[in-house]
Amino acid sequence: MDGVHARLLAAGEQLPRLREVLADVTDEQVLIAVLRRAVPAVFLDLVAATPPWSERPRVLARAVLNPRAPRGLVLRLVSHLAWRDLADVAASPWVAAAARQRAESLLQDGLRDMRLGDRVSLARLATVRILAALLTDAEPRVVAAALLNPRLREPDVVNALRRDDVTLTLLKSCAESTRWSSNYAVRLALVLQPRTPLPTALLQISSLVPRDLRRVAETPGLRPLVRAAADAVLERERG
Repeated sequence: MDGVHARLLAAGEQLPRLREVLADVTDEQVLIAVLRRAVPAVFLDLVAATPPWSERPRVLARAVLNPRAPRGLVLRLVSHLAWRDLADVAASPWVAAAARQRAESLLQDGLRDMRLGDRVSLARLATVRILAALLTDAEPRVVAAALLNPRLREPDVVNALRRDDVTLTLLKSCAESTRWSSNYAVRLALVLQPRTPLPTALLQISSLVPRDLRRVAETPGLRPLVRAAADAVLERERG
């Protein structure tokens, strides 16, 4: 690998010499390792246009993720990548914004066809835009994995809980999550969501501050028992 990289640097932008170097590479892992390093931009174009490497998604992914990859090349190749590589592209700070957005769009479009295990894996490393879609998944394992994703922020969870079409899976998962069940904003969102199961909503009432207890008691559309419970806690704290 070091020898191949040294030859590439020596070749610079000279296409004939770069072709010679690429012709001598027969191991995919070696090429992938080389593409993780700084290489001439011309070489990235060459790899993407030369069989069999032009037909290897993992090789193309490394070309796309290389900081020296030309924007046009990245946009041309991104649609050929597997979901895991698309996730890497979407999260990469040095990939062009247009390519990151394209990667996220492709991931969103492919969610319905992804296997359960792949959706769970994606949920652990997805960007915020993809997480928003994964939080609507009906499968508890997917939602639980998304809730543990370090990119997920409090406003993202709260906004998901406020949706009119929020799933029972998300409501239950948030209430059971070790990360989010103690978050005040999430607890409040659970109480204010009419679709939250009654036992779950009632369980959060005693943790609310008076201002929010009044809000719950006065919010139309909530179950009468939830509003009454908020009123009762408020009265008890008053006197």
